Amino acid sequence: MKFTASVITRSVLALGIAASVVACNQNKPADKAAASSTPAASTAAGKPEIVFFNQDSVVSQYNYIKDMDKRLEAKAKNAQNDVGSRQQAIQREIAEYQKNAATMSADQRQATEQRLQRKGQEFQQYQQNAGAAVQNDQMNEQTKLYEKLSDFVKNYAKEHGYKLVLTYKKGDPTVMYGDPSLDVTVDVVKGLNDAYTKDKK
Repeated sequence: MKFTASVITRSVLALGIAASVVACNQNKPADKAAASSTPAASTAAGKPEIVFFNQDSVVSQYNYIKDMDKRLEAKAKNAQNDVGSRQQAIQREIAEYQKNAATMSADQRQATEQRLQRKGQEFQQYQQNAGAAVQNDQMNEQTKLYEKLSDFVKNYAKEHGYKLVLTYKKGDPTVMYGDPSLDVTVDVVKGLNDAYTKDKK
């Protein structure tokens, strides 16, 4: 049984949840669509209040996501190897029984079959538990990722005076068009990686 899923895809979905984070609770835009299709709101000093970043770039360049994917892949591989070795052990026992069944008494056959059946049921339960544990690890990692992104974007917006931070990705854009001067992707990726580097120390 293969436990690995597209971890990067899950990361993209988690980033999607972080889309359209309202950074400050002041003057929420009435219509997100209107905000993305009309010129960006600006402060009196001419600084934009609405910016956006490229989600695909964050997924490919944020070191936390790279490390998270490695952790999840390693856990999934270990679980898969463990389940595989247990399955092979049961298959060997079944093959051994089939080879010797003709020379066994009816009572011996019945007892062996019942034992193998119990082992098979226990294996199926173990396999399900192992799969659930891998999925639980993935969900926990996604929750941590969401919290990191959400906290960073909120703080980033407050520091820069933004009222709304949008995100987009290829094939699923929240922003159909944005002036390049409003694209803060490079700054967001740098800030995320700087913060993560500090956390690791």
